[in-house]
Amino acid sequence: MSRVLLVDDDQPVLLTLKAVLELNGFEVDIAASVAQAREKLKAGEYDAVITDVRMETEDAGYEVLRLARAQRNRPATAILTAYPPSDESWRKESVESLLVKPIGTRQLVQQLETLLARRAGTRLPQRGETAS
Repeated sequence: MSRVLLVDDDQPVLLTLKAVLELNGFEVDIAASVAQAREKLKAGEYDAVITDVRMETEDAGYEVLRLARAQRNRPATAILTAYPPSDESWRKESVESLLVKPIGTRQLVQQLETLLARRAGTRLPQRGETAS
């Protein structure tokens, strides 16, 4: 089971996405601020970190991503935002995926599975294929 840290200061979004991911087999911890995310990252390792960008500051999520990348296991990282940048500036932060709110549950799960597969160096089965 993949372990995910989900960071967002919008409590309804945080709890909804947590429930969706747990229903799809992920182990999910949540944080509502950079400070909470820092504590979670100090306490354990995650396979993926998904964070909102705009929380305490306009770019608080990038601090979460820098903390995640400093982890020994280097988790997969994604930004979840309602305000996607108009350029590719987010890539400068070594973010692996940009998820735009509102995001459908199927798309969220597929994006997370793709991130984790890429991190593990494996390929996801295509429609009609079975996983081996």
